[in-house]
Amino acid sequence: MARRRDQVLDAAIEVLGAEGLRRLTYQAVDTTAGVPTGTTSNYFRNRTALIDGIVDHLQALDRREWESFAAGTDPGDADELAEAMAAFARHATGPARARTAARFALFLESTARPELRAPLTRGRRTALVWAADRVRGFGSEVPDRHGRILLDHLDGVILHQLAFPDDDFDPAPEIRELLGGLLGK
Repeated sequence: MARRRDQVLDAAIEVLGAEGLRRLTYQAVDTTAGVPTGTTSNYFRNRTALIDGIVDHLQALDRREWESFAAGTDPGDADELAEAMAAFARHATGPARARTAARFALFLESTARPELRAPLTRGRRTALVWAADRVRGFGSEVPDRHGRILLDHLDGVILHQLAFPDDDFDPAPEIRELLGGLLGK
């Protein structure tokens, strides 16, 4: 049961990332998922429930992937952190491009639909806590602020790579420089 639900959510993310929120319909998700008509509506009784499910699923996928990129990095090594963040950005704009586009589509849609802000805010808070913990480990005197700056930079880098693809994309040097500037190292 959980596997089918995840299959539907993966398909919903693909539809959203490739075609935008207006094309996110039960029929489009069912077709993309290769499941019988009505499957998506069985799991998500209305559009709000589907979008909430997508947001939660995106956050779970991102967290799992981030943990795999950060696994084994020395929490006090800024170069390793910069490389892990750069690897995540390359993945988010390469193999996970549709998922990243879906996330940004939801961000933009939240400007017109305030009900989207609550689930998106939950994910942002989780990421901010993680980022603050990481920069605190580097001796930041204002870890909440520095963590937010770091995440905002990463979001911007990812957004720009989605919109203006660069074949030589390597955000590691800039992330290293930003970390050094923030932390005085």
